[in-house]
Amino acid sequence: MNTLLTTFSALSDATRFSIVEQLMQDGEQPAGDLIEGRGMSGAAVSRHLKVLREAGLVRQRVQGTQRMYSIRPEGLYAIAEWTISKRQFWESSLDRLGDAIERDTSWPI
Repeated sequence: MNTLLTTFSALSDATRFSIVEQLMQDGEQPAGDLIEGRGMSGAAVSRHLKVLREAGLVRQRVQGTQRMYSIRPEGLYAIAEWTISKRQFWESSLDRLGDAIERDTSWPI
């Protein structure tokens, strides 16, 4: 659960969330491409990337003088797995809501 909390915490920041979205959409990219258009310094983006790495959401590899970043699917899989595990809760909640609506005679059918 602690890993999941770290993951959600890392994604709770809009900049980090958008970096993850960009990497998911465009694939592996150099750090410089992740800085463009964010209106912040390279050092600031680097700190965001460090948080994402420590949360297990992105990986970094060195290619010459560049740092290349990509998504770690297993980090996102933890979120998907948690969401799917809550499916029964949502389905039973929606079933109860449907039953309540059917019993309420004030609703036109």
